[in-house]
Amino acid sequence: MPDTHQNHIDGSWQHAASGDTLDNRNPASTDDLIGRFPDSSAGDVDEAARSARAAFDDWRATPAPQRGEILRRAGDLLAERKTEIARVMTREMGKPVFETEGDVQEAIDTAYYAASETRRLFGKTVPSELPDKFNMSVRRPVGVCGVITAWNFPVAVPSWKILPALAAGNTVIFKPSEESPHSGELFARVLLDAGIPPGALQLVQGAGAVGQAMTEHPEVDLIAFTGSSETGAQIAAECGERHKQVSLEMGGKNPMIVMEGADLNLALEGVVWGAFGTTGQRCTATSRLICHESVHDELVGRIKEEARELTIGAGLDDDTEMGPLINQQALDKTTRYVEIGQDEGATLALGGEAASGEDLGDGFFFEPTIFTGVDPEMRIAQEEIFGPVLSVFEISSYEEAVRLANDTRYGLSSSIYTNNVQHSFRAMQDLEAGITYVNGPTIGAEAHMPFGGVKATGNGHREGGWTAFDIFTETKTVYVDYSGQLQKAQMDTHE
Repeated sequence: MPDTHQNHIDGSWQHAASGDTLDNRNPASTDDLIGRFPDSSAGDVDEAARSARAAFDDWRATPAPQRGEILRRAGDLLAERKTEIARVMTREMGKPVFETEGDVQEAIDTAYYAASETRRLFGKTVPSELPDKFNMSVRRPVGVCGVITAWNFPVAVPSWKILPALAAGNTVIFKPSEESPHSGELFARVLLDAGIPPGALQLVQGAGAVGQAMTEHPEVDLIAFTGSSETGAQIAAECGERHKQVSLEMGGKNPMIVMEGADLNLALEGVVWGAFGTTGQRCTATSRLICHESVHDELVGRIKEEARELTIGAGLDDDTEMGPLINQQALDKTTRYVEIGQDEGATLALGGEAASGEDLGDGFFFEPTIFTGVDPEMRIAQEEIFGPVLSVFEISSYEEAVRLANDTRYGLSSSIYTNNVQHSFRAMQDLEAGITYVNGPTIGAEAHMPFGGVKATGNGHREGGWTAFDIFTETKTVYVDYSGQLQKAQMDTHE
């Protein structure tokens, strides 16, 4: 019998109030039922929100470095449980173990970074315009933070939000994706085992109704969301109506530019990893390859050769290089976009079908797919597919490459391969994206650096690094007047 899992609300493990559950299945083998997880509702969120509010005063009053020590222990526990968590993650969302171990490692790095930042929650002191007066600013926690995350990085992305939020003195309600609930539970257990007070961290599993209830609940002060741009726009509108803070990390249609004279061996490694790593299911995936005409044919030919040789299979198999898509809907969506690309006139240069074979069984596998002759107006050039589909464009100049790269409503990640230092530094300024890589693929993030994008990718915030604390803290301005008399700022003192 599969295990039946529980929420963690108000300090206890408990089923959803309704008793409803959701099945969690292995996308590489749908007969593999991992477990049943709570399908929670607004009542469960209400209990969690009230508990988080009740715990807030004590947690924010805990000295920040003491909070940091708990997060440091969480990093140690994540390191001890890394392999266990990675294998659970692979089983429920599909990417190979070498990728899921990297996912956990990112959370480890974030835990240690967030712990160190609890001694660096800096305010500022500035001179006053009046005598005998002291001006400063301090950081204060926002309150109860609702965290809603996606399934593709089910430990790393929650760590980017939850660990800085806790470090800053907030309490958290965590809703993992219903596609990766077990990973979310294991992450929550690490934090609780490390010493996070039970009221400071609530785990509420379930589908979209949970996120909706968190967004609407009056005791939740902030929503931090990772997911689609469409869902993010709805959350932003609902938070705006309630004067609730919101941080959004959403989609991407990320370009890699390869210019004349670039190191094609390096570019080849980058585009294969960027386009087909995590089966293309990353918001930073390389979905558009913009090639200079002098290297286009050679590079595309070499990509096709490399992509054909990728080993597709279950992520728990040692030799697997590319796992399954997450579910049937993702498989259907990717198939539909292949049809759209062909109907619009692009050339299907490789793949384009669900992958099959004796070793693949009934999993949601799809072949690495490449389109050439893509027009910028085509839907496969503009819309996020979230699958192993690469659209290739041919250009004749740096200026044309930048125009094409920026011709999308998204602006998360970007990349340029070049040995021209002028192009390198111009691209840093010209590419409309929150992230630009020079001679590296569009994927990959370091825990101590800001992460996020522009346009339809985000709403101005950056996760990761020091900027995460801008999301989860409020700035309070403090004036201390020790003159012993009323001093009027901005008054005209001239005769």
